[in-house]
Amino acid sequence: MFEITPRAVILCVFIFLSAPAKALDWSVTELHFQYGNLDVPTFAGGGHEQTFILTLQHASGWKYGENFFFIDFVRDEFGVEDNIYGEIYLAFSASKILGVDISLGPIRDVSLVAGYNYDDDAKVRKFLPGIRFDFDFPGFVFANLDITGYIDDNEGMSERGAPKESDSWHVNTAWKYPFYIGKAKFSFEGHIEYIDNRRNEFGGRVSSWWLAQPQLRFDLGHALYGRADQLFIGTEYQYWENKLGDRNTDESVFQALLVWQF
Repeated sequence: MFEITPRAVILCVFIFLSAPAKALDWSVTELHFQYGNLDVPTFAGGGHEQTFILTLQHASGWKYGENFFFIDFVRDEFGVEDNIYGEIYLAFSASKILGVDISLGPIRDVSLVAGYNYDDDAKVRKFLPGIRFDFDFPGFVFANLDITGYIDDNEGMSERGAPKESDSWHVNTAWKYPFYIGKAKFSFEGHIEYIDNRRNEFGGRVSSWWLAQPQLRFDLGHALYGRADQLFIGTEYQYWENKLGDRNTDESVFQALLVWQF
C-alpha cells in the first residue's frame, strides 16, 4: 500500500482549498491507472523499472477562470520507491474578468496562470507564473499554450532533497480532440512541454528537456453500455528527452492506460 505521509496530506488539502469557494461552471475528475517500463535517469542508477502510476486529475471552470491539478502516486516493481508528485494550475481569464470578448483570430482567450509543482520524495517545489493562450480550433474540446517562469524553491541537499536550481522558463501545450471510427468513440489528448536548462547548487548543468505525453483513449463505457465519458482504455506514449535534466537519458515508452471519469 502507498504510505500517506504528512506532506501528501498537506498537498491534497492545499489543492482542494485552492479552488474558489464559488460554484463551479463545470467539473471533470478522473482516476488514471498506468503501467509501463520506465527509464531511470543515470544520476539515480540508470536502467529500467516496471512502474505503476495512479493519478488523480481534476479540471474545472468557475466565474473568473479555470483550475487544473493532478497528483501522481508512483510505485516501482519492487515497491520500494513510492513517491507522490503533484501539479496545480489556476488560470484567471481576461475575457471573464473584464466581461468582454477578447478573441482574435484563432485565439479565443488569454489568462494569467499561477502554477505550482511538488515532489514529495525529492522535496522539489517550483512556482510557474505566466500567461495562457486558449485557441479555438475546429473539433477540439480545448487547445492551449502556457508560457511561464520555472522558479525554484527546492529545499536543497542540506535538507536531503534534490539540489537547488537556478530559475528557468517553461512552455506547455495541451489539447483534447474527440473523434469517431464508425460508432466507436475515441479521443486523442495530452500535453507537450519544454523546460529550459538551468544550474544546480553545485554549478552543474541541468539540461533542458522535452516531455510529450499524448494519450489515445477508447471510450469503453460508450461501447459497452452506451454511457460516454465514464470508462476508457488505451495507451499513453511518453517521450522524454533528457529525462529530469539528465542528458544521458532519453525515454520513449508506451504505457497501458485505464481511465475512470466522474
